[in-house]
Amino acid sequence: MPHFIAEYTDNLEQQADLPGLFEKVHATLGDSGVFPLGGIRSRAVRLDTWRMADGKHDYAFVHMTLKVGHGRDLATRQRVAEALFEVIKAHFAPLQAERLLALSFEMTELHEVLNFKENNVHAFLKSQGN
Repeated sequence: MPHFIAEYTDNLEQQADLPGLFEKVHATLGDSGVFPLGGIRSRAVRLDTWRMADGKHDYAFVHMTLKVGHGRDLATRQRVAEALFEVIKAHFAPLQAERLLALSFEMTELHEVLNFKENNVHAFLKSQGN
């Protein structure tokens, strides 16, 4: 944990540089001291069927969610979320200067009991000295 999910409209496929965004997200989350690197995952979901506003223009949007495990206080979650949204806005600023683009981001905390995980990546990274 955490998982970063970017849902994006198909008309951004060539412009959004999601691999670049994910690199920045992982650096920000890893540097925060809040999340272990081995648990950070990012993925994109392309939206082929969607509509925005009046549907008359070349609108686009990216909605991003950061799902985090239970147990961090609100102040910590808010600090990380605000820092991450600054990274997101900076990443998309050049594109937003060129086209109609809506960005949204939310952090959600998973239920403390109904959240199950199994991960051997942490042990691997530790054995590698990371």
